[in-house]
Amino acid sequence: MEKRSYAWFERRRKTKALDLAQEQITKALDTVTLLHQAIKSISEAKKKEVVQCIENLFKSEKEVDNLRIEVFKELSKGAALFADYREDLMHLVKRLDTLADHVKDAARCVKMLAETHVPKELWENAVHITSTLVDCAHALRSSIEKTTVNPAAAIEGAKKVDEIEHEIDEEYLKTKALFIKYAEKMNCGSIVIFDDLIEFIEQAADMCADTADYIVILASRE
Repeated sequence: MEKRSYAWFERRRKTKALDLAQEQITKALDTVTLLHQAIKSISEAKKKEVVQCIENLFKSEKEVDNLRIEVFKELSKGAALFADYREDLMHLVKRLDTLADHVKDAARCVKMLAETHVPKELWENAVHITSTLVDCAHALRSSIEKTTVNPAAAIEGAKKVDEIEHEIDEEYLKTKALFIKYAEKMNCGSIVIFDDLIEFIEQAADMCADTADYIVILASRE
């Protein structure tokens, strides 16, 4: 009886930690959506909307960071029975935090580019890439939500994340190629910052795929 009670206690710890991780990916998804909205607004010359989106994004990123700390606190209460699961869950929430960091860095680039000339085609490509990144983050959230209730579906969802990440890789290369086309119409500083913007978006997509790998591990244990 005591052993069963202990297992139940550990199960509650796992569940609460995963609930917090789900809340964390929801907040991380907010940052991705706000980045997409900011870039869409800048492509339409809506500067006030850009500023508001970026401010909201920074707040959401801070919440993601706070949730990471809460997950770590919860995991620290687990004991030996929980040890194998704990490490992979910690890796998952660290990567969600890093995902939001990359999105925040991309938003900083948008902020710097707001007062400079960037050809419309480049912004349109960035809008398309971030739209796909939103899809990628949605797939990641769905996969996390299914980890305990439907592990097989969670694993399939993780594969979907990987597929979308490959699409972003292709869009990323197409956008980089446009730098040659517009080299004479942009100053060097703008090109460098826009290049950083695209890099951070691509890194965020990579982090989605990397996080999905840990979902597969966690779901396999279920």
